[in-house]
Amino acid sequence: MRLDSDVTQIPFFDLRRQFARLRSDLMAELAAVCDEQSFVLGPWVQAFENQVKAVTGTLHAFGVSSGTDAELLILMSLGLGPGEAVITTPLSFFSTAGCIARVGARPIFVDIDPQTLNLSADALEDFLTCRCILTSRGLMTDGGMRVRAVIPVHLFGLCADLDRLRNLCDRYGIALVEDAAQAIGAVYPGRSGRRLAGSVGDAGFFSFYPTKNLGAFGDAGLAVTSDDEMADKLRIGRNHGMDPRYYHHTIGGNFRMDALQAAVLSRKLRDLERWSTRRWQIAQRYREVLAPIEGRFLQLPAEPYRGILGACGHIYHQFVVRSPKRDALRAFLTERGIGTEVYYPVALHRQPCFASLGYQSGDLPVAEQAAGEVLALPIFPELTEEEVECVAQTVCSFFSDL
Repeated sequence: MRLDSDVTQIPFFDLRRQFARLRSDLMAELAAVCDEQSFVLGPWVQAFENQVKAVTGTLHAFGVSSGTDAELLILMSLGLGPGEAVITTPLSFFSTAGCIARVGARPIFVDIDPQTLNLSADALEDFLTCRCILTSRGLMTDGGMRVRAVIPVHLFGLCADLDRLRNLCDRYGIALVEDAAQAIGAVYPGRSGRRLAGSVGDAGFFSFYPTKNLGAFGDAGLAVTSDDEMADKLRIGRNHGMDPRYYHHTIGGNFRMDALQAAVLSRKLRDLERWSTRRWQIAQRYREVLAPIEGRFLQLPAEPYRGILGACGHIYHQFVVRSPKRDALRAFLTERGIGTEVYYPVALHRQPCFASLGYQSGDLPVAEQAAGEVLALPIFPELTEEEVECVAQTVCSFFSDL
């Protein structure tokens, strides 16, 4: 195996490999939709919604135009607006907090757990206890904002501490909305039994961006709930608040899923469990090779549910290591033809568009440190054994001289 600068290129992600294996099936599905000429919602979307409920553990699932729109639809259905706040994590894709601001509410960030990188239940409890008061109007912050919801993110395919988060939300009468955009099929070992990502909260949402574990041919997403009243709001809201046709009792949006995307997702859904298993296998090989060098300069992803759930406790949308030598490591891998990515280089509370919220450097130190250390290695299912070994050994070779 070659570890020098002439090593064969190993991409961070390669959609073409997956498509090559499914090409005939996917093209047949697309042709069937074209022959039917039914492109927006309709039977293809409904069929996918019925199928995907099995991997979300919810009673209702609604195909929408993107993961971002799924979140926006849920927040609109909750009636969020000015003077209200939603608590979330500072280490996530922008839309998690961006959608809160788009409905006129205020994002409030609390720090993350240093091991899992998910929203810290301890930090949330501290905030709710020390910075909020329960009044006749609801839970109010010391700044006069009414707290309406908490949005944890199941970052990189690992479920947050849902039992504690659910209990805190119930104690204070606020909604729990799961950002499961990166976690379709992940399992949480709840005290009342195993629960799928998206099924514990009042609602949840998923993304089918092409590079997700279940990816569409473009943007697509899913909003889920087991609450019948919320389900009615989601169903109507994704289609301009229209029910029946041309009668609008609420203001919704154009959040409808295309039938072409539903057809692609329905076919790919049959392979999701196999792909998730392959991601786990890749992750375990990385862990085996990198374990001897874990320590001062390298931290491997946490697997808190491994002993209870095994492979289904972390679906490894990304395999993210941490290192204070992150930038040098990334440059080293790039020089040797190995693709990497940084999720995420700037914590959300430090983004320029949120400067008006008043956060300062050092306010959320765990998230800020993680943003300077995280590095994602290739982990898509079509990686070969040789490529996995090459990535792991190249990482080892970087640290061998430190």
